[in-house]
Amino acid sequence: IVGVLQWVQREMEERYRKFAAIAARNILDYNGKVGSEDMKMPYYVVVVDELADLMMLAPDETERLLARLAQMARATGIHLIISTQRPSVDVVTGLIKANFPARIAFAVASSVDSRVILDQPGAEKLLGRGDMLYQSPDAAAPLRMQGVYVSDDEINKITGYWKKQVLQKADASGARDALASPSRDITFPRVSPTAQPDTPPRRTATAPAPPAGQRTFWDDTDLGAGATDGESKGDDELYSEAVDLVQRLGKASISLLQRRLRIGYTRSARLIDMMEAQGLVGPAESGSKPREVLKLKAKPGEDEDDEE
Repeated sequence: IVGVLQWVQREMEERYRKFAAIAARNILDYNGKVGSEDMKMPYYVVVVDELADLMMLAPDETERLLARLAQMARATGIHLIISTQRPSVDVVTGLIKANFPARIAFAVASSVDSRVILDQPGAEKLLGRGDMLYQSPDAAAPLRMQGVYVSDDEINKITGYWKKQVLQKADASGARDALASPSRDITFPRVSPTAQPDTPPRRTATAPAPPAGQRTFWDDTDLGAGATDGESKGDDELYSEAVDLVQRLGKASISLLQRRLRIGYTRSARLIDMMEAQGLVGPAESGSKPREVLKLKAKPGEDEDDEE
């Protein structure tokens, strides 16, 4: 793994040399200045799954490489994600913390571990199962959020879709190169030995579709139109119940809907946003004050006594 980090550092330095050659400041400037025929510079994301094991085997080299990449690699389109299950000072050192301002803390055992990650207590009170605190670089206090669980099957579908896209692009570029220069040796995609030099590679069933009609990886799942209609219908029924609740109580807030309807934060916030869009509740006020419930117009045929 140290060798991988060293390769990433060499790639970063090579990208800076390319930037200097065309007077570009960062990857966005570089991709905007290169011609349409040149290859755009891709983004890299380096994910370290368990930092504790790396710091145990090669602490000095790992700390130096991570600090240098975190300081300089972002402008070249290379980003780092490091994680550990043992947040101690010998794993998440001061030099690493100083160069990673964006941090996420899940449930930890003690306030000491929370201070190592976030420089303040609070993570020891989390409930687990994705409950987390997110410290943004531009925020003074961490934000409590709900992390999403992704199963192995879902991860395989996403990575399989990405690999399929790479093969489609390689297939298309290989066919164009074969038409432009028939004598050039094509190493990817593989061409049958019996194919003629001036014949482009045969397109397979995984040929790229037009961008306008391109299918996403979730189109291959079993979620059809019926599930979408059912979910929309369930949301409508819950929305009517939520409207009746806030009008009966004379106040509206996200926590109120969470307690009374026994739903999550995201769904409760969406219902409040729908009510605000319909003009049923007022805008959010400062602090934790509940929103104002606006009066509805009386329906035709109803008198004031019935409305009261």
